[in-house]
Amino acid sequence: VQLQASGGGLVQAGGSLRLSCAASGRTFSMYARGWFRQAPGKEREFVAVINRSGGSTYYGDSVKGRFTISRDNAKNTVDLQMNSLKPEDTAVYYCAASPLFKTGKETMTGYDYWGQGTLVTVSS
Repeated sequence: VQLQASGGGLVQAGGSLRLSCAASGRTFSMYARGWFRQAPGKEREFVAVINRSGGSTYYGDSVKGRFTISRDNAKNTVDLQMNSLKPEDTAVYYCAASPLFKTGKETMTGYDYWGQGTLVTVSS
């Protein structure tokens, strides 16, 4: 079972990137899918989560209104569209899968599967 994140790179502030997370080894259509990030010297931070059907999403305050999470269960993928990027968005971005859709104070817990991360660097 593997989650493979891709799409990271170097972008100027104000630009956009689209991350994608492909799953293999099993289907994750019954799992909530999330994105997290970790900047150098900082703790891992919740970014966004989408429920199994794609009908509900939840975002961290720092990305709300700029990032959009989506999923394609037929392709077993989840994407993160990142717009209006800021230097503080620089981090390694990880995708993950959880059997439960959690929001609020529970956003960091319950993830059974994690991808290896893709680096996003936003220059000022």
